[in-house]
Amino acid sequence: MNFFDKDNISAFEAKEIAQWIAFGPIVFQAARILRNSGILSTLEENNSVGLSLSEIAEKVKLPIYGTRVLLESGLGMGLVISKNEKYQLSKTGMFILNDELTRINMDFVHDVCYKGLFNLDKSIENGKPEGLKELGAWPTIYEGLSQLPEHIQKSWFSFDHFYSDIAFPHVLAHVFKNGVKKILDIGGNTGNWAIACAQYAPDIQITIMDLPGQLDIASKKIEEAGIGKQVSFVSANILDKGQNFPEGYDAIWMSQFLDCFSEEEIISILKRCHTALSDDGSVFILETFWDRQKFKVASFCLQQTSLYFTAMANGNSQMYHSETFINCIHKAGLQISEQIDNIGLGHTLLKCKKGK
Repeated sequence: MNFFDKDNISAFEAKEIAQWIAFGPIVFQAARILRNSGILSTLEENNSVGLSLSEIAEKVKLPIYGTRVLLESGLGMGLVISKNEKYQLSKTGMFILNDELTRINMDFVHDVCYKGLFNLDKSIENGKPEGLKELGAWPTIYEGLSQLPEHIQKSWFSFDHFYSDIAFPHVLAHVFKNGVKKILDIGGNTGNWAIACAQYAPDIQITIMDLPGQLDIASKKIEEAGIGKQVSFVSANILDKGQNFPEGYDAIWMSQFLDCFSEEEIISILKRCHTALSDDGSVFILETFWDRQKFKVASFCLQQTSLYFTAMANGNSQMYHSETFINCIHKAGLQISEQIDNIGLGHTLLKCKKGK
């Protein structure tokens, strides 16, 4: 579905949206503090009667002035309403306070992206994650994931897992329906897919291939899950073009992994998958494409997430349009034998075979 082929709003509406964009950073921080300070939860607890400014300030232990400017900002952005000098929580405020997707997105943007995005222009100019220096001195964020401060690491992994893990139950049957017994999980991260596989089919053997820091985290989770006999590990820098992939697997799996790379890098990775793959083997790719979403807001979230990759992650990847991504698959000598859209929160599962 194409949400972006028409400009059908009025000039007044366009100017209003432009002001929302102009004040976007202020709106974001005010909403986050309204949530984290307890103001929104306090209003929810008293929403049937509402609370005055002084009552709210007293309950959340903030000065009258600070509480007032936050609430008045909240009025403008629609998080609260005011009747007879009493404040109440709005529907939008309810989502900011209680919706898991919104909370995870907001924490990720604040903890991982916010300061670094000041350097987005430089990242666009030179193709490097110039904002990453706000978090650490690594070439890409992936080398530093295991070294991030705990709260930033938590926000990053919560964001990453929330989107992918929801899709896992829907794709397991598709991956294993044709007798797959041995699977190579490239970019296995913290091992959640391997755990899902082992719990789905106790006779499955999985190898996780990733950076050493991620494998350390994954191995601990694998042991805690009690599936150590089913899972093995291969430490590798996937960006090293000389790094060949191990052979002898029925399937190669990559979940929300290839969007972490440029088109050239995706082609390199898929070519090495092609080399390692048996003639009747399959490559399974689980991705979110912004042009394959059912709702415009989902496309919006993915398009904005691309700028995290630009400024913070590696400077050269994104959440791709499906045509751009599929072109990389074909250039690597693979063909798509099956495609399933609208999985989980908007994933697409691509089953690829060697081209003929």
